Amino acid sequence: MAKRSTNVIPLATVKPVQFGQALQERYLSYALSTIMARSLPDVRDGLKPVHRRLLYAMRQLRLDPNSAFKKSARVVGDVIGQYHPHGDQSIYDALVRLAQEFSVRYPLIEGQGNFGNIDGDNPAAMRYTEARLTAVAEALLTGIDENAVDFRPNYDGSAQEPIVLPGGFPNLLANGAAGIAVGMATSIPPHNASDLCDALLHLIRTPNARIETLVDLVRGPDFPTGGLLVEPRDSIVEAYRTGRGAFRLRARWIREELPRGQYRIIVTEIPYQVQKGKLIERIAEIINAKKLPILEDVRDESAEDVRIVLDPRTGNVPAELLMEQLFRLTDLETRFPLNLNVLDKDNTPRVMDLRQALQAFLDHRREVLVRRSTFRLAEIERRLEILDGYLVAYLNLDRLIKIIREEDEPKPKMIRAFRLTDLQAEAILNMRLRALRRLEEFEIKGEHKKLTVERKELKALLKEEKLQWQAISAEVQEIKAKFGSKTALGKRRTELADAPAEVEHAVEDFVEREPVTVLLSDKGWIRAAKGHLDEKAAAELKYKEGDQPKFAVHAQSIDKILVFATNGRFYTLPCDRLPSARGHGEPLRLMIELGNEQDIVQFEVLKGGRKFLVASDAGRGFVVPEDEVVAHTKNGKQVLNLTDEEKAVAFSVVPDGSDSIAALSKGRKLLIFPLEQVPEMGRGRGVLLQKSKADQLSDAQAFRLSDGLPWAGRTIAAAELKFWRGERAQAGRMPEKGWPRAKRFRD
Repeated sequence: MAKRSTNVIPLATVKPVQFGQALQERYLSYALSTIMARSLPDVRDGLKPVHRRLLYAMRQLRLDPNSAFKKSARVVGDVIGQYHPHGDQSIYDALVRLAQEFSVRYPLIEGQGNFGNIDGDNPAAMRYTEARLTAVAEALLTGIDENAVDFRPNYDGSAQEPIVLPGGFPNLLANGAAGIAVGMATSIPPHNASDLCDALLHLIRTPNARIETLVDLVRGPDFPTGGLLVEPRDSIVEAYRTGRGAFRLRARWIREELPRGQYRIIVTEIPYQVQKGKLIERIAEIINAKKLPILEDVRDESAEDVRIVLDPRTGNVPAELLMEQLFRLTDLETRFPLNLNVLDKDNTPRVMDLRQALQAFLDHRREVLVRRSTFRLAEIERRLEILDGYLVAYLNLDRLIKIIREEDEPKPKMIRAFRLTDLQAEAILNMRLRALRRLEEFEIKGEHKKLTVERKELKALLKEEKLQWQAISAEVQEIKAKFGSKTALGKRRTELADAPAEVEHAVEDFVEREPVTVLLSDKGWIRAAKGHLDEKAAAELKYKEGDQPKFAVHAQSIDKILVFATNGRFYTLPCDRLPSARGHGEPLRLMIELGNEQDIVQFEVLKGGRKFLVASDAGRGFVVPEDEVVAHTKNGKQVLNLTDEEKAVAFSVVPDGSDSIAALSKGRKLLIFPLEQVPEMGRGRGVLLQKSKADQLSDAQAFRLSDGLPWAGRTIAAAELKFWRGERAQAGRMPEKGWPRAKRFRD
């Protein structure tokens, strides 16, 4: 019989806790871990933990800029095994991003192999690519072996890792950062290193520098992919003052002239973090959907540089107008957010302004300078102690040799005889015979003199703050010389431009005018055929099975179509953006926000200046000016207000000279009353046109009484209408025998 398990937890060790309290504590722990160990960069070196561990692991592998490349898989393996116990793909993604010139303004890793591209293609697997550190990363790591920063045990205590890097390069603002934590996020655009160095030097000279002055030096973001920054200066200053804001970034383009007055537009730089492949797909979708009729074609002719070719439909289209429309419709214009939320030196998340971020970098560099100088001073003191012992040895060389040869334990004897320290005695015993030559003595004296001078300088540096800031200024100048605007890497890529001026012309001004027939089928499929088709030609077009024509209107390609639906809304559709009649067209409901339970009441060409009569099946209606019903969005414009049970049923153009309105119910009761009794409104429920307890309104129209009432192809003379004339809101009467039996005037 199997024995029972004895691993039973004693009841005394089980502690009852409140579920809410336990959940709160654990979630808080998770949130803090996400904020401090994953998502937010450190203001001092501008790195998140995964990036810091990558760079340190690569340094441990001796992958400096002058060494040979090593497989990325080797680097990822070391990072996982020693410092960052997370998924290999996430670590490789971080490595890849640090090597992509279009993602990082100053790459920290130099890659060899396929590391992805600006089109959005994925990099090759880590077993194929190779990597090593760049000069920028080397600057971040300089001094790490000189007690410049504190270390802590890694996740399993088997090794040590740096808490922060020495940061000899202003990486936070130069390369930027982005991350989403729990309840907070960060978004910092990249900047130009030369501009940052100028701001740092000014801040050293003027610790209370104004934000406006610093913005004059920094100027704004400098993105890896270039582009034009068109944000007004006041907005830029305010963003840097508060640490929050956004920057408006546009693609850079040029106009390339062609023969016969034609031209094409060449886009040479696109906004930061926009994938070129998806951008071109979006432009192609706009062309196919006829959302921008003045654009004919788009092509990607990029090689190493970006070259997107845009062909306008005609040479008469202003290039500025075309680009303004593309900026509005595509990611050729983006807004990059600024949220300078970082971890300060106390590991506390906070939003900083520009001056605070720059000052935090300078304070860190000063701390690193003091720690490195202290470390160097200790090394010099130790070396000078050894050199003093060497000089004693040269003065008493014969006696030393005799002691070493004759004594079993020469070290204590040497210490007593020549008053040496333990370190000096050990160094003398470890000397090689070749070091006993006469020339070596002169070299030791020279080194001793040089180190003595350096010790004096270091003591003065550690004692006086002014000398420390002078040393930091020299370091900043060195960074500027190495990575500044005179170098290929440091040359500014994003230029500042004025905010765009208003374009005088509209897109419609450049649409080619040609006659079209707009057709809408019973099932809601819309299309535009070239030319003005008659009823027979329109009926001969192919329709889907079980479908048939419902509306067909003659228009011009520059016109707009008004659609009035049973929900009381008017919608506006440009004719130049309607699908061709070569196919079945497209569902109207994909172009406008119209529910499946709603239907179309009227289909009309927008002419302007007219008046419409609209009414609901509840018998209420009013007159509305045509200019008041034009909609500018897919949602349309609500004109006739309805209750949940009501729907719009009547639409009529009010002809010039009209003086009467005819209202017809579903029970064929007719009422005619003066037009002046119906108000003109822009929106509302309207007034009661015809009174009916159980009946509903079917149709209503305005007409001139003297011309007679048009009804289903017939015209009923005014003299015959006397019996049905009355006042608004009265009950209607049944028509005479022989009159049309249609329940709508236009049927």
